[in-house]
Formats: sequence, structure tokens, C-alpha cells
Amino acid sequence: MKSVSIREYVSSDYPEVNNLWVAVGMGGAERGDDNAVILRTLSLGGKLFLLLSEDGKIIGTSWLTIDGRRTYIHHFAISSAFQGTGLANMLLRHSLVYAKKEGLQVKLEVHRHNLIALNLYKKFKFTSLGDLEVLIIRNLNELDTIL
Repeated sequence: MKSVSIREYVSSDYPEVNNLWVAVGMGGAERGDDNAVILRTLSLGGKLFLLLSEDGKIIGTSWLTIDGRRTYIHHFAISSAFQGTGLANMLLRHSLVYAKKEGLQVKLEVHRHNLIALNLYKKFKFTSLGDLEVLIIRNLNELDTIL
């Protein structure tokens, strides 16, 4: 791999970031991960690190959000053309340096069948919380029927 770099997100990056997320199967705006949400998390102390190829294209993302108790890593992604090159190690290390400066526990979610990602995270000392289920309400309008 020639020269890659990491920089922080700016609003104009959103279309390219969203395209990467869709391409790697992480979804995008339909999950509520639009530019406004990203900017709100950044205003609260989060970061969205972008991994750039030599020609400046976005080939990886690591989105960190902070809730005052923990730093969460979301949408950790490497473009399929660059997977297996060691770039995930570089991007995760960069993200964890930031997280350590914040002084909060670091948490992430990963699909249990994504063995490549699981191995990466375990290499960086992440451990499983056991048999917890992850539950979410994406569409808050669904609450209207029960509230």
C-alpha cells in the first residue's frame, strides 16, 4: 500500500461516506445515519475519521460517539478493494488513540459471523459482553401505538 492518510470528516464528505457504507453493507441514511446526525455527534465530542487513498478517495471510516460514559465505535469500514491490506489495523489504532485520550470505556457492536472483524477487535483487546441481545427502535413513530 502506498501513501494513505487519515483525516476528520467534514459535511461535504457525506455522499462519499454514505456510498462506502452502502457498498460494504452498513446501510446509510435509511438507518438514520445522515449528515445531520453525524454533525450532531461531532458537536458532542465525537469524531468521524476517514481513511483516504493516495488519490484522496475515502476508503475507510471509523465513527466514534461519546455519551459521557463510553466511547462507541460505529461504522468501522474498509472498502472491499482495500480489505486485507492492514489498513483496518491502522484506522482502529488511530481511533483507539483518540478514545484513550477521552478516558472512557470503548464499546462496539459486530455481527457474530463477521470473523475477520471479530479477530481484528480481539487483537486490540476487545472482549465479548456475553449473551446480550442488541435491541433498537429506529423509527420513533412506532412508539405512537404504545405511548
